[in-house]
Amino acid sequence: MGVQENGNGLVGGKNKYKRMESDALEEDTVLSSNHQDQEGVYVEKRNTKIYLLACAVFASLNSVLLGYDVGVMSGAILFIKEDLKISEVQEEVLVGILSIVSLLGSLAGGKMSDAIGRKWTIAFATLVFQSGAAIMTLAPSFTVLMSGRILAGVGIGFGVMIAPVYIAEISPSAVRGSLTSFPEIFINLGILLGYISNYAFSGLPVHINWRVMLGIGILPSIFMGVALFVIPESPRWLVGQNRIEEARTVLSKTNDSEKEAEERLAEIQLAADLANSEKHEAKAVWQELLKPSPAVRKMLIAGCGIQCFQQITGIDATVYYSPTIFKDAGIKSETHLLAATVAVGFTKTIFILIAIFLIDNVGRKPLLYVSTIGMTVSLLSLSLTLSFMSDEKFGIELALLSVCANVAFFSVGIGPVCWVLSSEIYPQRLRAQASALGAVGSRVSSGAVSMSFLSVSAAITVGGTFFVFSVISALSVAFVHTCVPETKGKSLEQIEMMFQNGGELQSGEVELGDVEVQRLVQKE
Repeated sequence: MGVQENGNGLVGGKNKYKRMESDALEEDTVLSSNHQDQEGVYVEKRNTKIYLLACAVFASLNSVLLGYDVGVMSGAILFIKEDLKISEVQEEVLVGILSIVSLLGSLAGGKMSDAIGRKWTIAFATLVFQSGAAIMTLAPSFTVLMSGRILAGVGIGFGVMIAPVYIAEISPSAVRGSLTSFPEIFINLGILLGYISNYAFSGLPVHINWRVMLGIGILPSIFMGVALFVIPESPRWLVGQNRIEEARTVLSKTNDSEKEAEERLAEIQLAADLANSEKHEAKAVWQELLKPSPAVRKMLIAGCGIQCFQQITGIDATVYYSPTIFKDAGIKSETHLLAATVAVGFTKTIFILIAIFLIDNVGRKPLLYVSTIGMTVSLLSLSLTLSFMSDEKFGIELALLSVCANVAFFSVGIGPVCWVLSSEIYPQRLRAQASALGAVGSRVSSGAVSMSFLSVSAAITVGGTFFVFSVISALSVAFVHTCVPETKGKSLEQIEMMFQNGGELQSGEVELGDVEVQRLVQKE
């Protein structure tokens, strides 16, 4: 009996151990499966981020063209004046005309992007700019140079209008701010490349160096040919064209999970259905923009207003005419003037990169406060320096520091945030056209500043001109406080509801808005 018990005990023990080993094996299998699932989700998320990043980069390449033109013209104009013997008035017109004519591209871009899509509008912008840049490079006279610059300006108008809209429409709300700031980042990169090009080719003969400087600007647009095989069409535009399956495919690539993609698709379809309802069919887009409802009026004031303030605070004057500013401060050598502009370009680029990491974490409005207040102080400092300390060593250093501080504060706030806000605050039915309207305001403001800077400076001095810019910058602080809402972390559809419900909402109201969106999506 004892042996049998021991035997049974041993057998029982073996069965017990077998069960334990089996349970352990099953648990390991489950853990391994969970680990593989988690690893798969991680890989999928990482692939999604890489794909979104690639789309944002390629869509922003047109912005390099604008930045490069702004940067390179600041130095090239010194040699164009000498080679083509142009007057000061012709210099102002040549510099500022690009911003003025770009409004034609921006106005046409909204309608074109609704007709042929965001992606192909980006491609068209590149083609037009390339043509203009080629004509400028080979121009034998001021007249031909102007015709090329006008054509390049139209291409830039298309590009600066459509890139933020496209990126906003493909991006999830959590990273929309960072990705939509890419065009501004690439503008800054283009400016820096333009400054470096000035410095690098300034030693060539006068009749060659400015042509090489302008010709280099064609190179970035060549990469857009590759981009057309990488970037998809905007899912919101596809839904508007009733191409639902194509939109679903794009959303599956730009969201972390299929569930999230389906939720985004439902939201977009809901917004598209509202846009196509009888209420909106009876009212043309431009009629709605010209006779806006209270909610649309608030959107237009915020979007177009921030676009104009971005330019009338004088950033393009600072960038285009930085050699003139430093010459007024006391720097005489052309080589030293161009070297100082390179320092400005590096500062501008570094701080726009900082803005990427802050815009979705800190929010849009806090960055605007820091930016506009900092610009006001920097512009006032530059004004006082040029007025009372020019030709002194300390005055030169303070002028360089003030210019660098001004572009740094611009790049960390109003520079990128302006484009983010103007691409996310409008409803789907108005987004392209309203963004185009804002871009027109930006380009007209830029052109007015660029084309009048030398004349105004001759009348009231360079220091007096920057004092005026500092006053305008102070007004922009009040505008941000009064008219600009916080949009961080909200979907495009939720932002539309926020304006419908009265602009800046309390936290409880925001939560209610989210619930309403979810309920509508579930019903759909």
